[in-house]
Amino acid sequence: MSTKRTYFGFTTSQQRKLLFETWEATGNVTAACRTARVSRGLFYYWKPRFDQHGYAGLEQFDSRVAHHLHTKSDVITQQVVGLRRQHPAWGKARIAQELAKGNRWVPLVSPNTVRRILRSAGLWPQRGAGGKRNP
Repeated sequence: MSTKRTYFGFTTSQQRKLLFETWEATGNVTAACRTARVSRGLFYYWKPRFDQHGYAGLEQFDSRVAHHLHTKSDVITQQVVGLRRQHPAWGKARIAQELAKGNRWVPLVSPNTVRRILRSAGLWPQRGAGGKRNP
């Protein structure tokens, strides 16, 4: 048997229906997956929904959009912007450390998050089109 993994793309509702029809007819998961050209993992991913909703549950799939965006509260954003305006020479690491120091050394934001906040506020220098900065 080949150890090379096969890529299975997104499935259609027809594939999912064929998968469970074949599985119900034969009782063999491997044969059903081979017939529908899907992985066994996909069968076990969809099985709870099939058990709960039947064939109607196979029609729609969950959204692939990020369900939780990692945005920081307005209070933290204002603190980052305020520290940068008070101390323009401080970099992203120093600002992150100062915020952690004010929070009993529990980090509130990472240095890269500080950079992202400052960039969106227009307080972080944009890199030029040339790539690396010259010393």
